[in-house]
Amino acid sequence: MAKLKTIGFDADDTLWQNEQFFRITQERFADLLADFAEPKHLQDRLLEAERRNLGQYGFGVKGFVLSMIETAIEVTEERVPASVIAELMAAGREMLRHPIHLLPHAAEAVGALAQSHTIVLITKGDLLDQERKLAQSGLGDLFDQVEIVSHKTPAIYHRIFAGHDGGTEAAMMVGNSIRSDVVPALESGAWGVYVPHDLTWVVEQDTPPTNAPRYRELADLGALPKLIDTLE
Repeated sequence: MAKLKTIGFDADDTLWQNEQFFRITQERFADLLADFAEPKHLQDRLLEAERRNLGQYGFGVKGFVLSMIETAIEVTEERVPASVIAELMAAGREMLRHPIHLLPHAAEAVGALAQSHTIVLITKGDLLDQERKLAQSGLGDLFDQVEIVSHKTPAIYHRIFAGHDGGTEAAMMVGNSIRSDVVPALESGAWGVYVPHDLTWVVEQDTPPTNAPRYRELADLGALPKLIDTLE
């Protein structure tokens, strides 16, 4: 087995909190439209809109806000008050200004591994927002490479890891999404390490590939350096 050379990290809900702010805004959305739709129905319609719009808007706050506005127009049969639209836009701006909250052990794990491995951030989302969050996290200087991509596919992982010593054979991807961080990384030939987060978005959930030889699961990032030691 090739010695691990490159460690890739997801960002949102792997290194810092993210989904919880979407959930808070979604509750605010439900309150604003309480006269027009039940919360569960509204949630389902919003998820439909988000799935439908991913190809056009991508991942992130801006696409989320546009999907809320679209849903509001639909469920009110185009009668949504302009004041509600204004509040949804204001909620999106608040999300884009929200301070970064690192998850437990994130700084320590990245800092420790940066001493011995090439460290790469591989994240989806809006370019400006992800750059803002990385800058505020205090972790930016620890990464040898930052990749903000529209989708995470085996080809994307192969391209990124192939640019480093050992290629995918000597690479590992770490994240909270089975669908985006683990499965495509495994398919590219790299290791895939799943670090669950309680609030992972339903679109990012999938069945853990427990039979894959290069799959591992950790309770938190604090166990990552030890795992890498055992694999090397």
